[in-house]
Amino acid sequence: MENISKEKEIDDIVQKIYSSLDGTKNIDALSIYNKPDKTEVRELVNKLYRVIYPGYYRDRSVKIYNPKNTFAVTVEDVFYHLNKQVTLALDFGTKKGSMTAQEREKESYRVCKEFFGRIPAVREHIETDLLATYDGDPAAGCFEEIILAYPGLFAITVYRIAHELYKLQVPVLPRLMTEYAHSETGIDIHPGAEIGKFFFIDHGTGIVIGETTEIGRNVKIYQGVTLGALSTRGGQKLSGKKRHPTICDNVTIYAGASILGGDTIIGENTVIGGNTFITRSIDANTVVSMKNLEMEYRDNRNRHTEEVVQSEEWYYVI
Repeated sequence: MENISKEKEIDDIVQKIYSSLDGTKNIDALSIYNKPDKTEVRELVNKLYRVIYPGYYRDRSVKIYNPKNTFAVTVEDVFYHLNKQVTLALDFGTKKGSMTAQEREKESYRVCKEFFGRIPAVREHIETDLLATYDGDPAAGCFEEIILAYPGLFAITVYRIAHELYKLQVPVLPRLMTEYAHSETGIDIHPGAEIGKFFFIDHGTGIVIGETTEIGRNVKIYQGVTLGALSTRGGQKLSGKKRHPTICDNVTIYAGASILGGDTIIGENTVIGGNTFITRSIDANTVVSMKNLEMEYRDNRNRHTEEVVQSEEWYYVI
């Protein structure tokens, strides 16, 4: 009798929850077959790594006798799975319901063909990021170590892949890709950001780079940096507007700095010190730092403070 009573209670719970799926809420959708698959997108990113770094992330189950033929199989496999996910994604956002299934298939093939045509240029950018990382980090033992172990390069690589799909106006997929990198590394780069060559992220945890951020060449960013908006109180009314800062060439931004606002421009050759909070433009060739820092020491009986004396080298210490 007790088991029958529990079954009835479970049935009642199921019925109450199922009855709430009445189609009036955005979260009511039941179909799982017409949406991009988050797990499959993550696997797609891993497969794209075999195209970007073929000697580092190849499928170990495949024996390489003819490298070109093996690479062709890899590209064909990735093309197939990307085409599948793009076709599903094209029925989302502002494109929802705007195309027939046949039109989506045709557009998806066009997008994938153009995306793969851009892969050589993407790889060229990533090569410069690798060089910038090696040049900028004295702890880097070799290029192989950076490719296999550095979260910064992983996040940048996924961003550069996703950015091309973003420019091709593919909904959902670019964000799923960069959020995969975010979950793996703690580095949050929106695929809409514009980032130049020789981009170096050191350590990286806690970095946030917003959608309309523009970053020039040879920029170095450390952990905990936010390139964000001053306010998002306008909500969707702000969509498409410049909300995030512009970072010019040869800028270094140290740990914990926050640079906010779409009108904020950091001039070239500028150094932004750790823990600074910037909401206005900074001229080129400037060093910005926090001054008059104060340390407080307390025990059970006494408390005293002292001002931190900063040497010139402080700007560069992490």
